[in-house]
Amino acid sequence: MKIGCVKEIKNNEFRVGLTPDNVRAYVAAGHHVYIEKGAGIGSGFADSEYVEAGASLIDNAQDIWQLVDMMVKVKEPLPEEYPLFRDGLILYTYLHLAADKEQTDALLAGKVKAVAYETLQETDRSLPLLAPMSQIAGRLSIQEGAKYLEKRFGGEGILLAGVPGTPKANVVILGGGTVGMNACKIAVGMGANVTILDVNLKRLEELDNMFGAHIQTLVSNDSNVERALKNADLVIGSVLIPGGSTPKLFKAKYLPEMKNGSVFVDVAIDQGGCGESSHVTTHDDPVFIQDGVVHYCVGNMPGAVPRTSTIALTNATLKYGLEIANKGLEAACRESKVIESGVNTYAGKLTNKNVALAHGYEYSPLEGLI
Repeated sequence: MKIGCVKEIKNNEFRVGLTPDNVRAYVAAGHHVYIEKGAGIGSGFADSEYVEAGASLIDNAQDIWQLVDMMVKVKEPLPEEYPLFRDGLILYTYLHLAADKEQTDALLAGKVKAVAYETLQETDRSLPLLAPMSQIAGRLSIQEGAKYLEKRFGGEGILLAGVPGTPKANVVILGGGTVGMNACKIAVGMGANVTILDVNLKRLEELDNMFGAHIQTLVSNDSNVERALKNADLVIGSVLIPGGSTPKLFKAKYLPEMKNGSVFVDVAIDQGGCGESSHVTTHDDPVFIQDGVVHYCVGNMPGAVPRTSTIALTNATLKYGLEIANKGLEAACRESKVIESGVNTYAGKLTNKNVALAHGYEYSPLEGLI
């Protein structure tokens, strides 16, 4: 199979879909890999490393799109890339279609075989291709939140950990999944007061066993969320429904009740965000202030640390990418429900139920199409 990887064009996105080690693995399996010149530089991988690994360097991204059987990326294609879609192309990347009707329509019109990292689910219901970026985004959310609590960024002007004789910051985490747990780990490590809310009592028990007296666990309901937010200095939104639109737990009516200069980091913004007041921002212009609350809603947070993010992501994606390349997508899906769970569009049909529900489109089970 011909495998391609182009330079990401999203604002301040420096990650890359394949590392030189990934190229070596595909080539060893008998595949041809085409890399756009300069694609890996933002993550610290030189063109010469890709050549040494066996890749062919191509100057023009459009040529790669037209040449390959499978395109491996990091972020969703942008509108300027939609004309490059074509019938039968396998697209292997993050898509987040529930929050992007335009892209969904473009993939359907182009009859692209779109495999989304974020919906690929293992037999134990884990999300192995979402997990590494969730870990990074969770840890980064506290780092960024602490920064934007500084006065010069519009924050309250407080130190997350405080110092002896001063109050520590109150951190509230909405959602106790991978993002929430990693945010909790960093917030506790920095010495903040941490409250974490989740609807799953078993998960709250696990978090309580993990962090003990260092955190307060609460069942996530409107009353508990509202009470927690009134005293919060930093709020992390980390709610997820795989492939679906994120529920709006952080309601606009809470904002006037919150501290002036408090910070809300909406990690769920890729899936539409868990805040009613959220809208996507970029690394160039990451925050906006509404009702005195600083909102950080960057859609590609892990792109800020591309070296770590690229290595972590491609460590996870390579296994499934090789399975698709070695067997072909159809055979891989017939043999593996795990691979099948990642397919969001196929032959002009929507094959992910949550995405279909988000847009009110017809859902077509993949097994009936292959």
